[in-house]
Amino acid sequence: MAGIRSHNGWMIWLTFAIGLLLSVSPMPQFMEVFRPLWLALLLAFWALYMPHKVGMVTAWCLGLTEDVLYGTLLGQNALILTLITFLVLSLQQRLRMFPMWQQSLVLLVIFGLAQLAQLWLSALTGNRQPTLALVLPALVSALLWPWVSYGLRGLTRRFKIN
Repeated sequence: MAGIRSHNGWMIWLTFAIGLLLSVSPMPQFMEVFRPLWLALLLAFWALYMPHKVGMVTAWCLGLTEDVLYGTLLGQNALILTLITFLVLSLQQRLRMFPMWQQSLVLLVIFGLAQLAQLWLSALTGNRQPTLALVLPALVSALLWPWVSYGLRGLTRRFKIN
């Protein structure tokens, strides 16, 4: 039975495709400020639990894809997602030991730093007026982390992703 192993790495890419769709799906204008950072959440999970499959190159490629979908400056989201992945990978051993509420707090800080970097980049390019409402998606994403994490862990067990 040891020879029968399922890798199912395509499921990781399917979750990224769903995350890209959720990132560009239409929302009412007043709720746009609260849109979760779907790709950042997915990258954080896969980098935390499958660092041998998902790393900074994956984050860079997904960020470039997100740049093309959003029509932003090429490399802006790539830089932000790579920063998030770097921070998650550097804290991976500690994060895996933390209870879920502490993981959410650490990810709130990581996502908040990434959103502040994006605010800084937007202010430098003149695309957006600087506002701290850009940090709200980090809070929403940190609050969604337990559900995303439990759901993706169940997906990992069900499809034997390794």
